[in-house]
Amino acid sequence: MDKEGFEVKEFFSQTVAKNEDLSVGVVAIMTLMKVIEKYKDTTIQGLDENLKDAILTIKTSDYPVTAINSGCELFMRFITFAKLDYKNFEHCREVMLDRGHIFLDKLQQCRDKIVKLATKFIADGSKVLTHSRSRVVLKTLIQAFRQQTQFEVFVTQSAPDNSGEVMCKDLRAEGIPCTLILDSAVGYIMEQVDFVMVGAEGVVESGGIVNKVGSYTMAMCAREMKKPFYVLTESFKFTRLFPLNQGDLPDEYKYSRSSRKRVATDLREAHPLVDYTPPAYITLLFTDLGILTPSAVSDQLIQLYL
Repeated sequence: MDKEGFEVKEFFSQTVAKNEDLSVGVVAIMTLMKVIEKYKDTTIQGLDENLKDAILTIKTSDYPVTAINSGCELFMRFITFAKLDYKNFEHCREVMLDRGHIFLDKLQQCRDKIVKLATKFIADGSKVLTHSRSRVVLKTLIQAFRQQTQFEVFVTQSAPDNSGEVMCKDLRAEGIPCTLILDSAVGYIMEQVDFVMVGAEGVVESGGIVNKVGSYTMAMCAREMKKPFYVLTESFKFTRLFPLNQGDLPDEYKYSRSSRKRVATDLREAHPLVDYTPPAYITLLFTDLGILTPSAVSDQLIQLYL
């Protein structure tokens, strides 16, 4: 609960549950918008503190923190320029809400832009390998199939939450030929596929990605067998982080809050939820900003944070 009595964590969790098609990063931004609407005091500084408290509260949920961090950081930067331009509190709040709605509207369009770019890379007869359950990858595959493109998809089971099973079920519901494979079968199946297509929970400054654990293994296999490794991701997931290896990823990215509390003495006993895939293993990133090479990500980050 924030200082105004608004149940931040409850609103966030309920909104995620009701909108499974939305990224947790987008829901986090929707929650911050609600904080601005519910704020009852009349000081900009107080509102700013409430927003920061709300972000910390959201991060205590058991959802992946990667997209929450990047989304909230960009959102705060986008709306809080109003603090510099307007001294009247009510006028400032109205401007912040207007900018927040503009920001959310842009995010709603991101996925469609990515789908439009990525479907062109799925040719008739393609065999696609994907990992876990990415909403934007799912939408891309469905759109390509509805455009009468014939292809086959292989989906990893994606332990420990087995989200690949849900992905496979969603694809089969659309009539798309789909085979569920063991995570350990990635090397075996790689020689049969034409390319890999995955989502991302975050894109770091180097152009590498943070994504469901197992993505790095898949990328290494793809590179060894000279198969393209495509990443589909929204630009609000671009984050100012520069890991050099797996150990550089913050614990809050790698482990759920419940895991960190349960094995606080030694996190080596917990299973990491994500891993880091360096840019050298990524062929292209399909984003709402266009199709990027990993080396172009840093330039786009500079533009986003200007």
